[in-house]
Amino acid sequence: MKVVCVWRDNTDYAREVSDWLTEFDKRDLGEIESLDPDTVEGEAFARAHDIVEYPTMLAVDDDGRELEVWRGLPLPLMDQVAYYAREN
Repeated sequence: MKVVCVWRDNTDYAREVSDWLTEFDKRDLGEIESLDPDTVEGEAFARAHDIVEYPTMLAVDDDGRELEVWRGLPLPLMDQVAYYAREN
């Protein structure tokens, strides 16, 4: 399982997402992959999962199936995301 956060820097929500990700990391709750939808990899991921709203956090299993999606603001509770972000 993994959690991916798709978001853009230099936006009105960027500070909130950046602070949330930093705090999540500080609490050692698991790992979250961060993707910019304006990169090739980010665009491909967003297209494959029909992500059109940012920020979006997505929990996917090892086969790439969506397990949970959190779109837009407010950001989800860290405990909700930690369940999927922890190593199993």
